[in-house]
Amino acid sequence: MPHTPGSPRSQPPGIERLLRPRSVAIVGASDTPGALGASALANLDRLGYAGDVFPVNPKRDVIGSRRCFKSVEELPLGTDVAVLAIPRAAVLGTINLLAQRSVGAAIIFSAGFAEGGEQGLREQQQIAEIAGDNNMVILGPNCLGLVNYVDGIALTFVETPSIPLDGRQGIGIVSQSGAMAAVLSVMLTSRDLALSWSVSTGNEAASGVEDYLDYLIKDSSTRTIGMIVEQFRRPKEFLRLAREARDRGKQIVLLHPGRSSAARESAATHTGAMAGDYALMRTLVERQGVLVAENLEELGDLLEVALRCEFMPRGGAAVLTESGAFKALTLDLCEQIGLPLPPLNDENAPLLRQAMPEFVPVSNPVDLTAQALVDPALYQRSLAALLQDERFGSIVLSIIQTDEITSALKFPHIIDAIRQLKPAKPVIFAGMDEGAAVPDDYIRQLRELRVPYFPSPERALRAVARFSVLAGRDFSSCEEAPTRFSAPAPTGVVAEYLAKQMLAHLGIPFPPGRLAHDLEQAVDAAGDIGFPVVLKAQSAGLSHKSDAGGVILNVQDEPQLRQAWQKLQDNLAQNCPGLKLDGVLLESMEKSGLEMIVGARNDPDWGPVLLVGFGGVQAEILKDVRLLPPDLPMEEIIREIFQLKAAGLLAGFRGAPALDVPALAELISRVGRLMLGEPSIREIDLNPVLVYPQGQGVMALDALMLV
Repeated sequence: MPHTPGSPRSQPPGIERLLRPRSVAIVGASDTPGALGASALANLDRLGYAGDVFPVNPKRDVIGSRRCFKSVEELPLGTDVAVLAIPRAAVLGTINLLAQRSVGAAIIFSAGFAEGGEQGLREQQQIAEIAGDNNMVILGPNCLGLVNYVDGIALTFVETPSIPLDGRQGIGIVSQSGAMAAVLSVMLTSRDLALSWSVSTGNEAASGVEDYLDYLIKDSSTRTIGMIVEQFRRPKEFLRLAREARDRGKQIVLLHPGRSSAARESAATHTGAMAGDYALMRTLVERQGVLVAENLEELGDLLEVALRCEFMPRGGAAVLTESGAFKALTLDLCEQIGLPLPPLNDENAPLLRQAMPEFVPVSNPVDLTAQALVDPALYQRSLAALLQDERFGSIVLSIIQTDEITSALKFPHIIDAIRQLKPAKPVIFAGMDEGAAVPDDYIRQLRELRVPYFPSPERALRAVARFSVLAGRDFSSCEEAPTRFSAPAPTGVVAEYLAKQMLAHLGIPFPPGRLAHDLEQAVDAAGDIGFPVVLKAQSAGLSHKSDAGGVILNVQDEPQLRQAWQKLQDNLAQNCPGLKLDGVLLESMEKSGLEMIVGARNDPDWGPVLLVGFGGVQAEILKDVRLLPPDLPMEEIIREIFQLKAAGLLAGFRGAPALDVPALAELISRVGRLMLGEPSIREIDLNPVLVYPQGQGVMALDALMLV
């Protein structure tokens, strides 16, 4: 998606005129089949648009039964929206004329603007200026328009069927890609899911995804919102709106292409290299309750659950199936995707034991075997027992369908059981044999009972897992106030000794140390600190000292110190000729501990994010890290730390003592409060941070800052 300089206006004043127009002009209207203007006009007629329609074409007197205007200048003053089905070269002049006629909004189908070179970019900027000066809303350019399913208005050239909302709540779609908006609409309507709106924003010259999200959050016809966004132009506004959607109980599901693009390079810190754009975005939007889909299929799956289910999946799941082999596959999958399956047995599930035949063992997944074919009431008995079990926040029915005859033996009993039981938790149907011939009426009845129908168990379980993780999140914030520096920091890379001086005031523990400018000062400093000591070259131009031989460890006495001093100078002369040192930092040689990295990055668009992981010189190779929002409470920080792949090392591994994770979490919290209170800091790296056994705290050996 090409970048358009400048930010769209927040909440364009005429957005209601665009989305719910009482009058529409089609500039470039036509009666030639396949022409964009003809398709746009046909959509309005197909959906029975009751407002005024003004075709504009200098070569026609009438189109169909409508009078055709020769030019935009003839349009009635104050027309709500104009759809521009004209070549790019005519767009800018037409927008000018529309502004003079006080037209409230314009939809621009044409491409070739910001994505087409300097001339197109300039014209797009001019369009944005005209819109701003005249309180116009511009949708596009390079977009497919919109569909208002609430009122039955299609302002697009894509052939749009009439799918009345009929008072239901639906899914609102906001997509920068028009093609993907159309694809998603087809996918969702094929599942009998109601749509409320579909808006394709294109290049976003003078309105963006944030504007339409704002509208849908407040729209009573929209229950959940699906978004396909390649580039957020107002990220902090999106985060604010996502938080508002969460507070209103409206689920946003986002598909954001760009995971594989290279992270921004950072000359200074490991954190900058590892906290790439996609990972940072995902961390912060999920903090506000957004579900981020992995692909288009999952986007549809998550939207289906969010709209269809009266209650959202939470906590552990129960799986009801008819195959012993599938039990093992399900246990493997659920461990991989993080979906808890609370174990069941005869003792802890008496209701289920009572419901099942004696020869069928009680477990989770529950294997009904083929017994339900001869005892179809087993579906209702087992389902009733699971619905009463508070350990389960959802139930997945993974049933063998096979063919129409087998379906007829199973579906009516399952449907009747759900109808009678009226579940107060989500029940999701997943056919085990995708492609089986299942009569459409059975699927329709399940959907009418608010039961999603999935053609594959894996897709159903993955969707349930995503909602269960979301339900388990703590959205509260750290109660401690943000922290500010008491003294101004230098600009650019901050040398280690200065960074430590500033961060030490926040309570971050560092080894005792002193900066020396010559050998004799180093000898005096070592005498005060006490041997053994570490020597570290100090310069803002030396971000990674070890790579240049600028660190010498475990210096035991004064003779070794004198040798080490000279060796350090020789290393730098060879590896960094001409480097000017601020001095050499002497520090106490600390006892060994588990090496971690704690970092922070303040993205200019999204704001700050934290990083914790297993560190040392191999931090960027191992990449066993978690990104964290900066305002997490302590309990959530600890939970995130234990999500690391090698977290077992923190809990005590092969007889080693458990480590002081609360002290590590407190250090992370302090860094987070600093990033919230001091926006001038671009990056922080504390690497390594040594973590000691419980009660013995942590020690940050190195500190690097970029301001």
